[in-house]
Amino acid sequence: MSGNDERRVFAHYMVGLTCNQKPEQWLRDVQCAKDCGIDGFALNIGPCDPWTESQLDLAYSAAEQVGDFVLFLSFDMAAGSWTVPQVVASINRYKLSGAQMVIDGKPFVSTFEGPGWGENWPIVREETGGIFLIPDWSSLGPFGVGEKLNLIDGAFSWDAWPKAGSTKMTTTEDVLYKENLRGKKYMMPVSPCLYTNLPQWNKNWYFSSESLWYDRWQQVLDVMPDYVQILTWNDYGESSYICDTVPEQIVPGAEKYTVDYPHSALRALLPSFIAAFKSGKSTVPPPQRNTAVAWYRTTPCSAGPDGDTQWGHGGCGSALNGARDVVSVVTLTKEPCPLTVSIGEHRWTFQAGKTSSVSYYEVQFDSTMTGPVRISLDGNTTEGLAIVNECCHGQVRLQIPLL
Repeated sequence: MSGNDERRVFAHYMVGLTCNQKPEQWLRDVQCAKDCGIDGFALNIGPCDPWTESQLDLAYSAAEQVGDFVLFLSFDMAAGSWTVPQVVASINRYKLSGAQMVIDGKPFVSTFEGPGWGENWPIVREETGGIFLIPDWSSLGPFGVGEKLNLIDGAFSWDAWPKAGSTKMTTTEDVLYKENLRGKKYMMPVSPCLYTNLPQWNKNWYFSSESLWYDRWQQVLDVMPDYVQILTWNDYGESSYICDTVPEQIVPGAEKYTVDYPHSALRALLPSFIAAFKSGKSTVPPPQRNTAVAWYRTTPCSAGPDGDTQWGHGGCGSALNGARDVVSVVTLTKEPCPLTVSIGEHRWTFQAGKTSSVSYYEVQFDSTMTGPVRISLDGNTTEGLAIVNECCHGQVRLQIPLL
């Protein structure tokens, strides 16, 4: 499928988690993503997993079967050493698929990192008949990427979370990428959150994300990039997943902060935000039905220790300094209507949608406010996990359930 000038939204799919995955799961994932307005998957692949090719075959088959859904390869250059013949063979195997994302007649290709591999891409272009390359070389930053324009057709940034020590995401990097790309395509990252605690990979950090999912989509409408990539569809190890939970894909150690913590409700906001993005408008259109999505941590920061979790990757501060005790709520409404947020016996009431079809609210809590979290919008109520004033696995809970 081609789309030279169309704005597109993709989601990052970790193929490395799909050992022995059945065709039915690929069909479910593709259909589920398509139903919420996502145009395709960026298929993250490493050079060493023996199931990569068979699973890519299933992925492309599923996308072809569902229809109107695209795929492209994202070579994970941090997962091992790729050879030029490997990359060429992978691109050539799928470039003629009806589900392959194509720009200017060339297969769309991306990466996770790998600027040191950059001088190999001209050989890949020659041996594949041409590619449309939009790599993530975030380690170079926007100025460094701007010095590599002879090798690329655009760039993707992995900078989807607030910096270490910061509580809010800005568009500074996005604007710099657009400026330094000098008219070449920019793919902007969007993510709901990031928390990881996997000692086997020396990963233990948390990024501030109380309003991130809402903020970032608003920023997309301000920046209006060529493409958006959601980070991620299914990275359970970093808690950034928006898919329906697939237990077989959860890496060892992550089950303690992913099982019983579904993130699928995040997708309820996508049709409206994606429609606004594709229309080129900064205002979000009214939804087909009133919707509220909420997320929160289930313990206050004062409940116990931080488990040595850092505030941001490379940060030196405690994650508890960057985590705020709030219930975050986003509403999409056709007209103004009452919103009630409850924690146990404590209640807060708002008038949702007074000035816009999309609104963001926060309710602060502390150690004296415990009990089930309930959200009521226009008379419809849902209940989530209780907030408790006690630790889980020896530390404050930094994972987030959703309503």
